Amino acid sequence: MRNQSREPVEYAVKALLRDIQNTCNTTNEEGTAIVLENADDIPAECFELQASDEMLTLRASDDLGFIYGIYYISKHFLKVNEFWFWNEQIFEKKDGYKIPDDFYYRSEPYNVRFRGWFVNDEVLIDDWKINGDNELPWEMTFEALLRCGGNMTIPGTDHNAHIYCEMASKMGLWITHHHAEPLGAQMFSSAYPDLEASYDKYPELFEKLWREGIEKQKNYKVLWNLGFRGQGDRPFWADDPAYDTDEKRGRLMSQLIRKQYDLIKSYDKDAICCSNLYGETMELYKKGFLDIPEDVIFIWADNGFGKMVSRRQGRHNPRVYALPEAGAGGKHGIYYHASFYDLQAAAQMTMLPNSPEFVVNELKTVYDAKANDYWIINCSNVKPHAYILGLIAKMWNSDFAIDNVEEYASSYLHEYCCTYYGDEYADKISEMYRLWPQYCPKYGPNEDDHAGEQFTNHGARVLTTAFITGFNKKAPSETEAAKEWLWFSDKQTLIEQVADYKKIIETAKDGYEQYLSKCYEVAASLPASVRKLFVDTLVWQVEYHYYSYLGALHTCNAIETAILDKSDDQGMFLKAFYEAGLAAKAFKTGYEKMRSTENGAFEGFFANDCEADIRQSYYVLLGLMSYLRFHGDGPHFYKWQRMFQAGAGGNKVLLILRVKKHLTDEELWEIMDEAGFARM
Repeated sequence: MRNQSREPVEYAVKALLRDIQNTCNTTNEEGTAIVLENADDIPAECFELQASDEMLTLRASDDLGFIYGIYYISKHFLKVNEFWFWNEQIFEKKDGYKIPDDFYYRSEPYNVRFRGWFVNDEVLIDDWKINGDNELPWEMTFEALLRCGGNMTIPGTDHNAHIYCEMASKMGLWITHHHAEPLGAQMFSSAYPDLEASYDKYPELFEKLWREGIEKQKNYKVLWNLGFRGQGDRPFWADDPAYDTDEKRGRLMSQLIRKQYDLIKSYDKDAICCSNLYGETMELYKKGFLDIPEDVIFIWADNGFGKMVSRRQGRHNPRVYALPEAGAGGKHGIYYHASFYDLQAAAQMTMLPNSPEFVVNELKTVYDAKANDYWIINCSNVKPHAYILGLIAKMWNSDFAIDNVEEYASSYLHEYCCTYYGDEYADKISEMYRLWPQYCPKYGPNEDDHAGEQFTNHGARVLTTAFITGFNKKAPSETEAAKEWLWFSDKQTLIEQVADYKKIIETAKDGYEQYLSKCYEVAASLPASVRKLFVDTLVWQVEYHYYSYLGALHTCNAIETAILDKSDDQGMFLKAFYEAGLAAKAFKTGYEKMRSTENGAFEGFFANDCEADIRQSYYVLLGLMSYLRFHGDGPHFYKWQRMFQAGAGGNKVLLILRVKKHLTDEELWEIMDEAGFARM
């Protein structure tokens, strides 16, 4: 560069040098010089590239223009793609890459002003190190965002946002904030754990935290988020019963938003502010109880499944339209989920369960509503969601002149598969991606009611917990329903809920079995390197679903058997124990399949799967096995073992006690399975 060095641009330059090392052989040939030149005539965030006199000149007027230009060079000439790291792109080194003598390119301004990722529910990234480095995963996240044309981030949840905001800023990104952390300030309960988080009682402490947040971030580019939610990312009135009407709630929230607005403007009169109309906040706004300054960007939110309506909270699901009405003034944007966590039916470990066509259509609606001032996308742990994140990035880059949604999504899919798997294999693999939303089952009446992996894992655990804690042995069929599953099935008894759940689970299990078979067939036809990439990016997600549905189905069978089987206690509980063992085995296999894809830099990546947590499903089903064994085999725990273990005394001859040590539940299940119990 022909001016002083700038750190965000240096990050991109270092990345380009690494890309060259990854894609080029070392030779004695002299390469083309790349010159970075300031140019005030280039619009902000845009760049111009021109080849002449054995030189490639990159002209831009700001850091992001240079950064985007550098990553364009990497992608266009070296074929290093946006998700090269996360998709484990395969590179074949060459001696050189030709730049045409007449090459010229000038980028266009983005159609979405502020666009970026919220690194939320980042439980995998947070627990993972690359060669012992816990910062590199975050650097690669922000690099991928910049390669996608992003310019903004919420750099993690809660404490992570405070740790990694400096790195994100140094790499050139604007910083913005979680809707539960106004002005990016520390949460009250973290700063004052022994005090009640009440603004009425401690206004000066809340305002002190806000001022401290501003001071810490005053040297960053910041979009200041204004708002007031409770301390557990929930309505503040959940912990303060004094606010028992919408009018009271809206009045306080409006007062505090105005106070935060005036505070940040006193530091910087040109500060850009935004506020989330999320969940209960949007309902208050729609009812006319919120008063927000006119120049604040209003951020509307989808429901976690990609539909621009209010999210379901527990059993409350009003599905309020979540976009500005026609003719609404002011500035507007969205908070959109490529990943979501709801303890009910969402997808956080695997891809969005709704189709790319659905996403394109919704985002086209967003753009038509003129909500293009701000897009923050929940990217979670990036790797499982690269496909959808890339699609959304394509849309914030495009002019939205989309005549045919299906063709647009299909074109993106083919381009994506060519990019990461190669032209020769793109058609086969594209078909497997295309099938993904077709196998995600519907659990409700709405077009977006398709289930992610939380439906099976949380569902199985919720129903199992209700059975163990509430089993009515005198009247099994009257065992009470699981309260946490009433959102899905509002029946009065557990057995009715299980029946409702099983209708979906059983069909979906069969579907995923077919889907997985198709994936394995395609995988077998691929060369080893492409097969590994295909398994590590898509097939493991199908396996996660298949084994989760298989586990959930056997969980249903176990509970049904324990409640409905008319055998004596020993026979009934023995059959249920075996079904619970099948469920535990399925969940464990799904976990092992996932972990088997960890290679190279991604060693240990899935170790902290703790939100869907297929491993916990396995542990819970082990608990169900133990519970059933207590009922059918306790207190001495020798009857079932004698039935199946050679040399244990047999089922007819009863010795004083036993001649073999006690087997664990899993050991007992294994010998039952080997003995062909399923066929008995």
